[in-house]
Amino acid sequence: MSNDLTNELKAALAERILVLDGAMGTTIRTYGLEESDARGSRFADTEKDLLNNGDILSLTKPDVISDIHKRFYNAGSDIVETNTFSATTIAQSEFFVEDPREKGTGRKDPEFYQGIIENPFLRELSDEINIKSAQLARKVADQIANETGIPRYVAGAIGPMTVGLNNSAVDPDDPGFRTVTFDQVYQSYKEQILALIEGGSDILMVETIFDALNSKAALVAIQDVFEEGGFKLPVIISAAVGMGGETMISAQKIEALWNAVAHVNPLAVGLNCSLGPDQMRPFIEELSNVAETFVSCYPNAGMPDPLSPTGFPKLPEDMNGHLGDFARSGFINFAGGCCGNTPEHIAEIAKGVRDVEPRKLPAIDPLLRLSGTEHYNHTDDKNFLMIGERTNVAGSPRFRKLVQEGKLEDALAVARQQVDNGAPVIDICFDDGLIDGVDMMTRFLNLVQSEPDITKVPITVDSSKWEIIQAGLKCLQGKGIVNSISLKEGEEAFKKNARTIMKFGAAAVVMAFDENGQAATYEDKIKICERAYRCLVDEVGFPPQDIIFDPNILTVATGIEEHNTYALDFFKATKWIKNNLPHAKVSGGVSNVSFSFRGNNKVREAMHSAFLYHAGQAGMDMGIVNAGMLEVYDEVPKNLLKAVEDVLLNTDDGATERLLDLAEEFKGQGGKKQEEDLSWRENTVEKRLEHALLKGIDKFIDGDTEEALEKYKKPLTVIEGPLMDGMSIVGDLFGAGKMFLPQVVKSARVMKKSVAWLEPLMEKEKEERVMAKAQELQT
Repeated sequence: MSNDLTNELKAALAERILVLDGAMGTTIRTYGLEESDARGSRFADTEKDLLNNGDILSLTKPDVISDIHKRFYNAGSDIVETNTFSATTIAQSEFFVEDPREKGTGRKDPEFYQGIIENPFLRELSDEINIKSAQLARKVADQIANETGIPRYVAGAIGPMTVGLNNSAVDPDDPGFRTVTFDQVYQSYKEQILALIEGGSDILMVETIFDALNSKAALVAIQDVFEEGGFKLPVIISAAVGMGGETMISAQKIEALWNAVAHVNPLAVGLNCSLGPDQMRPFIEELSNVAETFVSCYPNAGMPDPLSPTGFPKLPEDMNGHLGDFARSGFINFAGGCCGNTPEHIAEIAKGVRDVEPRKLPAIDPLLRLSGTEHYNHTDDKNFLMIGERTNVAGSPRFRKLVQEGKLEDALAVARQQVDNGAPVIDICFDDGLIDGVDMMTRFLNLVQSEPDITKVPITVDSSKWEIIQAGLKCLQGKGIVNSISLKEGEEAFKKNARTIMKFGAAAVVMAFDENGQAATYEDKIKICERAYRCLVDEVGFPPQDIIFDPNILTVATGIEEHNTYALDFFKATKWIKNNLPHAKVSGGVSNVSFSFRGNNKVREAMHSAFLYHAGQAGMDMGIVNAGMLEVYDEVPKNLLKAVEDVLLNTDDGATERLLDLAEEFKGQGGKKQEEDLSWRENTVEKRLEHALLKGIDKFIDGDTEEALEKYKKPLTVIEGPLMDGMSIVGDLFGAGKMFLPQVVKSARVMKKSVAWLEPLMEKEKEERVMAKAQELQT
């Protein structure tokens, strides 16, 4: 249905910048309508005021809405939006349903909104507004196109709603509470989308995104409508960001938003509303650099100004200058205006972008791109991605106990600590017989979304139960990871689940598991992974860069002969996957390899470090790891490292026995039981600073910094000398895969603390130099 239209629009966009319309609400106000006009005879007895319900005018004043569309087209708009910004059942309920809070009879909650989306009057009203609005715009578009010979298009406007799935501020005492559910928002949007299409919309525009999770519900609904109907329409996605470049409610930054919506393959992504063009400029520039699709921009006519006739200060010629600048700078492919922009503004914007070469689409490398409120792109310089495992009830007894006891604030602190310690992604799992996984995944992720320090990182939703994974996906505004899916239940179930993950825009961990069970040998690992890859890429259309294989890290040194090759087979399978399955990633649960030595933390830490080093050399991209049980590779005692590597690489039949014997020497060491080894304190101050940086120990850093200053005399010399020497070693180890990001973060904190101790002295030196210079000038 839409291939021809999409190709037609792309051809036009290759030639010129297309012009959108302006502000429907602003322009409506110029007609001087009164409450009685909005009501008409049909809604004369409605209890609430309707004048601010602009969408209702498509039913009560269709001539005004048609005239506005005509004026925008005549001003130069190629595309006008339907008058449906608030035409969902949920948004229309604000004008027709009593708020239970006003009379103290209750609160707005999921039960209340279930009644809203099932309300026959609201459903019929929403349906009628959307169909009629699309028909009005369609009729004018066709009329103008016939008169001018220039194609005109209708974009079905899908606004942000009056409730937010990410809004935790509705109940300060219960930040996990949400007034509405994902499924309710999805259903309300889906009905609007169907009606907009029925009315004749060419394009679907999810716009003015304040809450990125609301927009995800709309985008999932759009994809379902397309799948069920056997057609597609072009989609434009446009966010409203604040002065810092984050979506207004959910605080998602520009590239994080793009990572979260790119899977929809929109015709365009852009920014609108909330800011004037001057404030929006750096953010539209950023978006134009990262989005591998067309970019739209329709800012407000400046920041709100109640003294201006339109409520916004920018004049038509001002918007000409700003949007013309965006066009000449190569930022945009669509230009228009939001609040405060009248047909006169659009006429000037059209002039400003006329004959300007449109933005060229950038070539973007096919990387694994994730997001929370901030983006994470797995570029080559990122080395190994360490996924925090302490919010997994299977990996952390403490976290499991906190969750079982309902101490979710303390459980949140565990998540926060992982992020603070440098985990770029955290794994969240509630697979436990004493925990309601669906309810807890929803509640905990809602709490996470209310914590800016945690929700900035991408989330891995981890479960063996599909219903828990689905619950988690409905709480992620960004692009997360699903852990996991497999061929265990056959190809059809595998492909169905993969398609659902794609609709939500997540990456997927794929276990090396099929109908016959878990792959243990090298041959089975690569056979299952190749089969899964072909299913996903060739049949489902899953982006290969979003496929993360887990070829199963299994326990070694068990005393069972066939287990001796488990680590080596993982290394070999990893290398094969990286060489033969383009763009696919490899991950795994690293702690599995050392289960034979539970209780012996020193040996386990050594095994994890050595395993990660060799797996990294083979091409392993990421893993679920407890950073607290990880030693720096070069710091592992040489005899222990040799014994561990003999086991991992299966060098000979006696490797397991040698490690078991040696492990006895390390019992009681490592972890909490380890006695503090202060022998390094006997070294020179340079070596002490190096050790502190390497191990992330800040306990003695102030004293050592002071001693270094006594030796080197100048604060800057201490920084440029022993401190930078130590950080250079950290950088070299990180680059070689012998040190990992959480460890580097600890090193950086030690460095920062040392520099902070020196800074007042550097300021004092600076003041003394200034004073000396002043005295010199006086003489």
